[in-house]
Amino acid sequence: MKVVIVEDHLMFREVLRKVCAEDLGLVVAGEAGDGRSAVPLVIETQPDLVLLDLHLPGLDGFGVVAALRHARPEQRILILSSHCDNHTVFRVERARVQGFVDKNTSAVSSLKQAIAAVIAGQTYFSEAFRQVKAARIEDPFSFDKMLSDRECATLALIGAPLTDAEIAERLQISRGTAEKHRFNIMNKLGLKTHTQLVRYAVEHGFTLSSGRGGDGAMLP
Repeated sequence: MKVVIVEDHLMFREVLRKVCAEDLGLVVAGEAGDGRSAVPLVIETQPDLVLLDLHLPGLDGFGVVAALRHARPEQRILILSSHCDNHTVFRVERARVQGFVDKNTSAVSSLKQAIAAVIAGQTYFSEAFRQVKAARIEDPFSFDKMLSDRECATLALIGAPLTDAEIAERLQISRGTAEKHRFNIMNKLGLKTHTQLVRYAVEHGFTLSSGRGGDGAMLP
């Protein structure tokens, strides 16, 4: 069974290589430290599993997933991330990947379990991921129930933080439309000030990196 490792931190990439090759007996078919080189590498090597970090230079993990879903719809992907906030969890759900490992709370034993499960055709989502997902589903006022996709994309840029003019340029909309999105978001979330809005964005994981789908594309 073959695996491709996509991780920009060399030390963690070495840990993943050891776990895969020495502990699980898998063939490491290739490694990439950025999203742009990862996509052709996966297409060329056709691995059974891709271990994918979300926060990569150039094309981020969500951009890699989108590209692979087009080129290799059957590709199994296990996300590895130190971010397990509401927005990240929501986007991972929509990306239709087979697993998620929280780097902050998962031990090496859990990492091994996750890799073994996903490469065997099962799914694996860490306890932290499942807790965040459950809390959001139970919350009648969670952002995904209150905001449209475009408003979620706008909120990610507000949390960057970007100005209305910068948001308009990034989303290729008028400044007036960007201001309207900001007003609607605040109204729907019951926020009164810009400071409250930025705080909400940051606390729920809406940042520039969380809103980018890679190569500047916005994926809510």
